[in-house]
Amino acid sequence: MWCQRLVWLLQGQRGSTGHRWPWLSRGPGPVLAAPARCHPTAPASTQCAWQLHQDHLELSYGSTVMRLDFVWLRDHCRSASCYNTKTNQRSLDTASVDLAIRPQAVRVDETTLFLTWPDGHVTRYGLEWLARNSYEGQKQQVMHPRILWNAEIYRQAQVPSVDCRRFLETDEGLKEFLQNFLLYGIAFVENVTPTKEDTEILAKRISIIRETIYGRMWYFTSDFSRADTAYTKLALDRHTDTTYFQEPCGIQVFHCLKHEGTGGRTLLVDGFHAAEQVLRQAPEHFELLAKVPLKHEYVENVGGCHNHMIGVGPVLNVYPWNNELYLIRYNNYDRAVINTVPHDVVRRWYRAHRALTAELRRPDNELWVKLKPGKALFVDNWRVLHGREAFTGYRQLCGCYLTRDDVLNTARLLGLQA
Repeated sequence: MWCQRLVWLLQGQRGSTGHRWPWLSRGPGPVLAAPARCHPTAPASTQCAWQLHQDHLELSYGSTVMRLDFVWLRDHCRSASCYNTKTNQRSLDTASVDLAIRPQAVRVDETTLFLTWPDGHVTRYGLEWLARNSYEGQKQQVMHPRILWNAEIYRQAQVPSVDCRRFLETDEGLKEFLQNFLLYGIAFVENVTPTKEDTEILAKRISIIRETIYGRMWYFTSDFSRADTAYTKLALDRHTDTTYFQEPCGIQVFHCLKHEGTGGRTLLVDGFHAAEQVLRQAPEHFELLAKVPLKHEYVENVGGCHNHMIGVGPVLNVYPWNNELYLIRYNNYDRAVINTVPHDVVRRWYRAHRALTAELRRPDNELWVKLKPGKALFVDNWRVLHGREAFTGYRQLCGCYLTRDDVLNTARLLGLQA
């Protein structure tokens, strides 16, 4: 059940940035017979040994102790008959593997595990590959290295903007931009011609533009042309966008084309930094925010725009194998009626939400930026909350949403971890 309590263990440094994240504790599984004794199979420097159990192989390599199910080992065979290295796709029919399969012979040398199956097929695994790709190996790894920040940390980092021409015309400029974006969740491009068309060219450099109910490229003014507070001159509290989509938009682009007036600064807050503070101070609050599903809703009947969108998910979303936070869904404007939470949980959820909100509203977590013509801002909408102060006069922005998969794909092709 989603409302059952989880036991969070705060342990170990996570990732290169030195931030702690919770680990989901696992209870002991059934005790299985171990017909074979432990076999040291490599020099002491690699600390490699293995032990055969009833339904899995226990392999100790370096500091990683792996429990590898026999079906898993057969399914992931990388031989020519089981895996197509040209397409990087599995050829083996997983459903054809006997669920009671067991190797006839096991051998391990200094670098490789050899398994001989009942039909004579031989599977070979590099020990380094297994250490990286086993559940135990993945549990120790960070999917997305990040630098969590408040306003002072970000300012001291002096993260440079990337020049538009360098961004568009060189892989080095694009890679620098993407590295900044992946680490901090925000990145700037300078010297952009202040038009919607040039902003679109910029966006398409890293991704396919995601078409939504707002179109592809949108203009943003205070004309109340859409049923949204954003289309006014009022201040906007920190939030993430499109929480009412089943999959919120991953990245958004802002470019101020014109502002004849005062105010209107953009507010940016690292939601993951705030969530980490909640985790350290009250892990039970983090737990509730990561497990309780909520509805967010967008209802619009203005002019020719008629929409009713509903998205469902917890405020904090974590990978279940290592509990790394990957998405925050926070928008008090669009949160729908809370009717997915039972009575004995709802009050505790409000306390947890209040704790997170207090962190998000801490003044030292607020980074204020004045957007000007020629300076485009890219925001990770799964991580960084944005808002704005009230303004006067005529203010026009353009922008779009980008598909997250394509941005991360571009980063990986340039050799970045994403």
